Amino acid sequence: MAHHAPRPLSTRPVPGRPAAAPRPRWSRFTTALAALAGVAVVLTGGATAAHAEPSVTEIEQQIDRDWNRLEPIIEQHNATRADLAAKRRQVDALARRIEPLQLQVDLAMNQVSGLAAEAYKGDNLSAVNALLASRTPSEMVDGLELLDRFADRQERQVRTVAQLRDELAAQKRPLDRMVAQLTRTEAQLAAKKRQINAEIDRLQKLRLTVYGSGGGGPLRPAPCPATWPGGDAGAVVKFACAQIGKPYVWGTEGPNTFDCSGLVLAAWAQAGVSLPHNARQQRQVTARVSRADLRPGDLVFYYSDLHHVGMYVGNGWVVHASQAGVPIKMKRVDDGPVNSYGRV
Repeated sequence: MAHHAPRPLSTRPVPGRPAAAPRPRWSRFTTALAALAGVAVVLTGGATAAHAEPSVTEIEQQIDRDWNRLEPIIEQHNATRADLAAKRRQVDALARRIEPLQLQVDLAMNQVSGLAAEAYKGDNLSAVNALLASRTPSEMVDGLELLDRFADRQERQVRTVAQLRDELAAQKRPLDRMVAQLTRTEAQLAAKKRQINAEIDRLQKLRLTVYGSGGGGPLRPAPCPATWPGGDAGAVVKFACAQIGKPYVWGTEGPNTFDCSGLVLAAWAQAGVSLPHNARQQRQVTARVSRADLRPGDLVFYYSDLHHVGMYVGNGWVVHASQAGVPIKMKRVDDGPVNSYGRV
């Protein structure tokens, strides 16, 4: 007896039979994770297979993994942006130093042009004719000396102009190189900024899929600061605690938005201390302290590449700007891979 292949199941609705239930909401997360695996704007790495029904925890872990690859890029962007601003100030200062020399060259060139015009108009020829028409040898000697001095003055002026021109060119060469490099770096930073923003938008959409417009957990689960240190440190931690609830925006240092190193920078500015806008560089300019010696106002650095920093506010708590879409909040010191502790 012949065997026939089973007929495919029909997907059309059957009259009298209730319609199929709508897809569970987790199917939306499957779609989001599939898109996440295919996007490679800033982050690199192999594609990740999408789960059939990912949990909230799994999606949070995915966001954290992607953010921890993105935040080092943000911190490097901050450092490059600060270096670029310093280089731009150097360029401006060099241009101001060169400006008087440029004016000097312009004036000398005008003088030489005047000499050339005089020669063209025949003033020197007239002087020679007058010399030849001298009535006495004494007058001729005086005239020759006058012409000699005139020629010597012309030669000195031309030589001075050439020297000034060469000096100006020598000073402008490094300036021109710096301006060209700054232009290239600014274009690269602009492109990187667009990439970072695109990646943040993607993570934001994924987070909204999970939480909607709300956030996860309380922002101030304990008194902030937990202990009052007084002095400069008191002003610093008071400022940091007052920023709780404000949005994270990368590359900013207040007054309304902050990123992690920008929050620390702005807080310590309350005590007149200038810190770089980069977590790694902040570690370089702070003294090492142990976990047991932490005091409010100390800095807590996270991850092996030092791409995140928070401020200790006492009793085992830190205030930090964690990532885009999450307001500034408190967390436990050990909530994350601690690298080291620093004291300003």
